[in-house]
Amino acid sequence: MLHVDISAALAKLLTPTYGITNQECTQLRTAVRRHVEEWLQERQNGEHAWSMDPYDRPLRERVKECAKRISSAHCQDILWIGIGGSALGPRVVVDSFHSPKTPRFHILDTADPAAIQNAVHAIDWTKVFVVIASKSGNTLESMSLFFYLWDELRKHRKGKAKEHVLAITDPAEGALRRFCIAQGIPMLPIPTDVGGRFSVFTPIGLLPMSLCGGNIDSFLRGAKEMDTLCQQTSLEENPAALLAVVQFLLDTKKRKHLRIVMPYGSRLRHMAAWDQQLIAESLGKGQSPIPLAANGPRDQHSLLQQWLAGPRGFWHLFIRELEKPRVTIPTTVESTFAFIAGKTFGDVLDACEEGTAHALTKKKHPNVTLSLSRLDEAHLGQLFFLFMVETVFLGKLYRIDPYGQPAVEQGKKITREILSN
Repeated sequence: MLHVDISAALAKLLTPTYGITNQECTQLRTAVRRHVEEWLQERQNGEHAWSMDPYDRPLRERVKECAKRISSAHCQDILWIGIGGSALGPRVVVDSFHSPKTPRFHILDTADPAAIQNAVHAIDWTKVFVVIASKSGNTLESMSLFFYLWDELRKHRKGKAKEHVLAITDPAEGALRRFCIAQGIPMLPIPTDVGGRFSVFTPIGLLPMSLCGGNIDSFLRGAKEMDTLCQQTSLEENPAALLAVVQFLLDTKKRKHLRIVMPYGSRLRHMAAWDQQLIAESLGKGQSPIPLAANGPRDQHSLLQQWLAGPRGFWHLFIRELEKPRVTIPTTVESTFAFIAGKTFGDVLDACEEGTAHALTKKKHPNVTLSLSRLDEAHLGQLFFLFMVETVFLGKLYRIDPYGQPAVEQGKKITREILSN
C-alpha cells in the first residue's frame, strides 16, 4: 500500500517557525471530518462522478474489447492525440508499462509542426493505429492534428482508414462525435460529468494501459483500495485528507506557496506534470497553492542550489518506488568510485532522493515523501486516486470549486478569434 510520510514537514524536525505544529493540525480535525462526510454525501447525490469510474464494470469491459481489437491488427505504432488530461495521464501509464513487446506509443500533444513532422516521419502507415482523445471534442490543437493524421491515414488505407482509428470523447455531443458518426469511426466514451484532468480511470487511462500490457483490473482495484482509505474521517487514517491538510497549512501558515512535486525515477516523471495540471486548473481560482513539476535526480543538479540557498517559499513532495529492477554497477571501477562498486542503480537513485530530502530538512525546508512498495498497476491506481481526492479536499479547505476552468476557456476563445481573423 502507498505510504505517506509527513515527518519532515512537522515542527518536531523543523521548529514551529517552518514546520506544522500539533496545534495547527488539531484545529483542522473537525473540519476534515466534516469535509469527508460532505464528500461522501455529495457522491451519493451524484456529484464527483470521476470517483465512481473505478466501479464502472461495463465501460471496463468495452475498453478490454477495444484493446483486443486493436492488438489483433498487429500495429507497430500507436499515434495518440490529446492534450492536458487526455495526454498527461496516458503518458504516466505508458512510461510505467510499455515494453519492447508492445506497440510504440507516440503521444502527440502539440501543434508544433516540427514535432509533428518528426513524430510521423518514417511511420509505416499500414501498421499504424490512431487514437484521438478529447473530452469536449472541440479542442483546437487536438482536432487540428486529428484532421491531419486522418487525411494521411485515408491516403494510405483508403476505405479501410476507419478500421485504424478510434475516438475517445463525450458520448452525447461535440464536433468530434459528429465527425466520427459521419465517417463511421468507432468511439469510446468519457462519462459526461467527468472532466479531462479527472479522467484517468476512464478509457483515457484504461486503453493505453491495456495496450501496453497492463492489468486494468488491478489498476482499478488499487483505486478502490485508496477510495476506502479516503472515506475515513480520522485525519491520520485518511491519506488524502492528511496530504491536503499539510498542503493547506504549509501554504496558509508557513508561507510555502510553491508545491514542488518531484518523482524519483523516469517511469513516474510525468506524474509531476499531471499533478501540476490537476492542482493548477482545479484550484487556480483565488488564493491557492502554485504547483511546479520537477524530476529527480536530474533537477537536483539544476535547482538544488536555489532550493537550499535561495527564497524559502516552497515545499517538496517526493514520490519514490521502493522495489526497482535490479541493475548492478560492476565491482571493478576507478578507485575514486570504490564506494559504488557492486551497488545497484536503485541504491544510487535512493541515495540521491534521500540526500536531497535530508539536505532540505537540514535547511528547514518542509518535505513529504510518498512511497510505493512497487510501481505496478494497483499502486499507480492508488496514487492517481489519492491526488484527485486530495484536490477535492483542498477545494473544501480553500473554499474553491475544483471543477471547471473558466480562465483556460478565455484563452481558447481568443485563440480561435485570432485564427478566424
